[in-house]
Amino acid sequence: MPVPDLRKKLEDALAHSGGASSDFDLNPDVKIPQVQLTPAAVLIGIRAETETVILTKRSARLKHHPGQIAFPGGKQDPIDMTLVDAALREAREEIGLPSDIVSVVGTLPPHQTVTGYQVTPVLALIHGYYDPVPEVGEVSEIFEVPLAHLLEPANFLIEGRRWQGRKRLYYTVPFGPYYIWGATARILRAFAERMA
Repeated sequence: MPVPDLRKKLEDALAHSGGASSDFDLNPDVKIPQVQLTPAAVLIGIRAETETVILTKRSARLKHHPGQIAFPGGKQDPIDMTLVDAALREAREEIGLPSDIVSVVGTLPPHQTVTGYQVTPVLALIHGYYDPVPEVGEVSEIFEVPLAHLLEPANFLIEGRRWQGRKRLYYTVPFGPYYIWGATARILRAFAERMA
């Protein structure tokens, strides 16, 4: 669809009511820890020309979530005036995305992770040429998924595994060789529900 139409559709999706999400959504029997959450942000970056979403595969050498699929993003640092600033800074650092080709559309409600972060997804359109450059210490691969694949409810599955002595359920949205799950898949599911 033309870029103005896509932007309007994204703006309309953000205008819908809807609450926050969490890694606990599919597990109502799990007591959500009452802890001080660390503010963080991720960038749901959509290439306007190709209507694809940029995702990363985290380095296998990382201490937390090695090898998992993620959005560019991270915790809000003191230099970040806002969570949007944090998402844009992290995208520059992790995938070499210049902020001047990013048009922020808005933010989705926050997502609480089991690791104690309150993650704000920042929805943005990316315009013009951009050659992704992975930050080798954090990112092993940068790839793109068609927006249409991520907006199709039938592509989302609920799977589970043992965690802290009980079965924990979570969303997945596989794409080719990429197993997208956990917080990333839950955020994408919330986004797809709004876009529907």
